[in-house]
Amino acid sequence: MTGRLEGRRCLVTGAAGGLGRTFCSALAAEGARVAGLDLADLGGTGDAVAAAGGRLTAVRADVTDPEQVQDAVDSAAAGLGGLDTVVNNAGVYPLVPFEATDFAQWRRIMAVNLDGLFLVTRAALPHLRRAPFGRIVNVASAVVWLGPPGMVAYTASKSGMVGFTRALASELGPEGITVNAMTPGMIATETAVATGVTRDLDRVVGGQAVPRAERPEDLVSTLLFLVDEGSSFVTGSAVNVDGGFAKH
Repeated sequence: MTGRLEGRRCLVTGAAGGLGRTFCSALAAEGARVAGLDLADLGGTGDAVAAAGGRLTAVRADVTDPEQVQDAVDSAAAGLGGLDTVVNNAGVYPLVPFEATDFAQWRRIMAVNLDGLFLVTRAALPHLRRAPFGRIVNVASAVVWLGPPGMVAYTASKSGMVGFTRALASELGPEGITVNAMTPGMIATETAVATGVTRDLDRVVGGQAVPRAERPEDLVSTLLFLVDEGSSFVTGSAVNVDGGFAKH
């Protein structure tokens, strides 16, 4: 049986675990050729993609380093035979009160979440332009609709991603390249647990319309919709997927 993404060439950043690993596996299960970009080891993601019937093209890069990003994106495109889809998922999300946030922390959050988005997208754009059509999906966060305490820098960076999405969609629409964002709610990935972000998980779940914790798999159907060839009229959108907490 042929998957809905048969023949597609997809790059996912932040692919070593969490949402990124789930996205790589889901895209491969639909027949796409998938590259994963991360600084961390991608062996587990390679196994997950293989279990979904695919083979991962693994590329290593720090998304804040322009030269590393350019080399990695070009290597991914070479390994996949081109590139038509980019999922910008790499990000950091420390829980730090505003007055405890020093300038180095602020710059690090902006560098990974915004500079990385810019660098990966800029490096990928020539490849997307050579494809029949292009899809860019940026993983922001539902905090942009909520503005929770203790996450000023993170919220500012993710709000910047939404603005980036809207403006770039306007520029690239005439070329058949769509740019959209997803804004997930709180998900207990290993990194989120380690940084303390999920300490309020019970409160968040209690405020959702869907009264259970969100899982990475809850984002897959939205991702597949946004990268689908038939979604060419959906661009500049930020699709909220948080169980009805923000109700945006």
